[in-house]
Amino acid sequence: MLTLFHAPRSRSTRFLWLLEELGAPYRIEKVDIFRSTTGTGAPDPRNPHPHGQVPALLNEGVLITESAAIALYLTDKFPAAGLGPMISDPHRGPYLTWLAYYAGVLEPAVTNLWKRRQDDQDKAQYEALDARLRTTLEKQPWLLGEQFSAADILFVSLLQFARQMLPAHAVYDDWLARANARPALARALAKDDLS
Repeated sequence: MLTLFHAPRSRSTRFLWLLEELGAPYRIEKVDIFRSTTGTGAPDPRNPHPHGQVPALLNEGVLITESAAIALYLTDKFPAAGLGPMISDPHRGPYLTWLAYYAGVLEPAVTNLWKRRQDDQDKAQYEALDARLRTTLEKQPWLLGEQFSAADILFVSLLQFARQMLPAHAVYDDWLARANARPALARALAKDDLS
């Protein structure tokens, strides 16, 4: 049984959504997290994440942390759901690229924007990120084309909580609306509120 260590309305909410999309059996272990930006919370001894954060996923004694790693782990574990292309699929390379791009480019760029720490190089990277995402989504409904994937969940989850972190383009609003209409998201949000 998969165990998701979860704090409501946090980065772990996206994995409630992914687990619901996958139709995977799982249980939720609610934990408290320390939020360094607000100074609230405290390390929770029940939380196995090495930094006291979420998400953390435990499966058969194996701990997986970091959003891109968890997304890849789950989509590889449940390939029939079609939310992550397998190695033989030509979309596998783009899928891995978008997962890494989320962790290595989007999150740092948005964090710098949110903290108002952008230098000229950061501003250029943010503009390049915006251009890449926008042009991709102007051509297709999801990051991998016609196929919704776990990569969309990672990116869209940022927009769900902080839409202002990306420029005001209709293409982002449309992407968010398509994702928000998914039944698995409604089920996940109901569980997020109960946890």
